[in-house]
Amino acid sequence: MQGQTDSLSSTFAALADPTRRAILARLSQGDASVQDLAKPFKMTLPAVSKHLKVLEKAKLIRRGRTAQWRPCYLNPEPLKEATDWMEKYRKFWDESFERLDEYLKVLQAESKKAGKQQKDRK
Repeated sequence: MQGQTDSLSSTFAALADPTRRAILARLSQGDASVQDLAKPFKMTLPAVSKHLKVLEKAKLIRRGRTAQWRPCYLNPEPLKEATDWMEKYRKFWDESFERLDEYLKVLQAESKKAGKQQKDRK
């Protein structure tokens, strides 16, 4: 698969940019035109269009055409795939932290026991 990226890589690459994340956040509230999406940003329409092309290539958005209106739509499936992938690692870290917490409790109990034994010797 030289030169070809998988969908997960495309999704994360698209999400790496704060402007694109802001565009997705706006589209999560409903469909919008390119001009509506460009309003909050201090950039040209062609610059916003480049961001939209990256999002479209990653299949995070779709573009439509209704008469004169060309809306953009959020496509949540790639986000679900990314979330599912990250969930596996969240579980790993949760379990690791739980084991660490248990180990710390053992160390604290041993420390208390050692402190009490020293106190009793005096």
